[in-house]
Amino acid sequence: MKKTNASILIIDDQEDILFASKVYLKKYFEDIYTLNNPKNIVELLSKKSIDVVLLDMNYRIGFEDGREGLYLLKEIKTLSPKTVVILMTAFGKVETAVEGLKNGAFDYILKPWENKKLLESVKQAVDKSRKEQKKEKNIEIENDFFIGTSEIITKAYSLADKVAKTDANVLILGENGTGKFVLAHHIYKQSQRKNNPFIAVDLGSLNSNIFESELFGYAKGAFTDAKVDTPGRFEMAQNGTIFLDEIGNVPLHLQSKLLQVIQTKTVTRLGETKARPLNVRIITATNLNLKLEVAEKNFREDLYYRINTMEIILPPLRERNEDKIPLADYLLGKMIGKYGRDEITFDKKVTQQIEKHAWNGNIREMENKIERAVILCENNKITLADLDLETITAYEENHDDIQLSSVEKAAVEKALLKNNNNISKTAEELGLSRGSLYRRLEKYNINIKTDDF
Repeated sequence: MKKTNASILIIDDQEDILFASKVYLKKYFEDIYTLNNPKNIVELLSKKSIDVVLLDMNYRIGFEDGREGLYLLKEIKTLSPKTVVILMTAFGKVETAVEGLKNGAFDYILKPWENKKLLESVKQAVDKSRKEQKKEKNIEIENDFFIGTSEIITKAYSLADKVAKTDANVLILGENGTGKFVLAHHIYKQSQRKNNPFIAVDLGSLNSNIFESELFGYAKGAFTDAKVDTPGRFEMAQNGTIFLDEIGNVPLHLQSKLLQVIQTKTVTRLGETKARPLNVRIITATNLNLKLEVAEKNFREDLYYRINTMEIILPPLRERNEDKIPLADYLLGKMIGKYGRDEITFDKKVTQQIEKHAWNGNIREMENKIERAVILCENNKITLADLDLETITAYEENHDDIQLSSVEKAAVEKALLKNNNNISKTAEELGLSRGSLYRRLEKYNINIKTDDF
């Protein structure tokens, strides 16, 4: 039997499962890799092209809710969008696996599995990976995004192109959904480090208890689950670029540790005393006003100046009115390709509403709405009902802070009601991180009862 030329990565902390699945799948696929420590995913994906990942959802004793698997799923899809992920879970944890499907997983299999079911799922995943690669075969990632022609956005990208040629640290400011990750990756691809790793870390979703081990790494035995020496994200980015998103969400007591790494250009793993030299370009981003955070003693002034050699501000979509329709057309074309649909167009009324809409969630909101519309539309024409836009129109220049706050509070309350107070789903719909949503709940004195942590 001829093997399929595909690379499969199996991630599980149980050696017997790794051995059994590798032996079986090796009969059918050329390259099989295994990892018993999920901390090494980033390092492996930065070095090898993986078609399919089989990902266990639980790794730590006493933590069997699958949340770790969902976090790792997000990491994989960020690092390698074309890699197809199959979740592995025990019977009785199907609900979490279904949530994983909503977050981008291709399929899930129950442990212990049937070999026939496992093989069929992996074959289908490989086919999907091949189709994704074929779509993007001749498209360079740095050109595969929409910039726009408005003066305010072209100035931002012009500045980015200038600073990209240097090694200066960059701070990207902008509301959620304005494209901070895309800009950071653009800077990386235009830099002299483009052939070395690009490591992205969402600090907003990183629990403070694992902050140091994730960023700086750890030695074997440094804590209970530290079974092997493991590099942190900074080491993984060696000679390349590290992108620290939601930098404003780092707790004050951890900011000093981050500052020390940036100042000394060294990193010390937990459980070690040896400082390892770093050669890393740092790009950070936040939706917060860091100057205000510094003034209110929530953010260290010395750290602010260290990360802010060059500051680039990404404007909200409401300030880029002339870009709204071209952006919508671009996103429509992207979704048509993604779902293999025939040519679809916007109804005339939809185009008018796109221009009027506030787009509080910015590009991310527009992308989500258009993707939904492409799925739902009939007769190849997207209607207002398909797009499901709110009736709130774009902000007027003379709106004062009280009016804006009222609109925002109403939007938060409506999203909470729609999502049954589920924090994760509400934050996603609003284009916010969980931390940003919690700050708004506190700001507007919105009290909810939720079991979603």
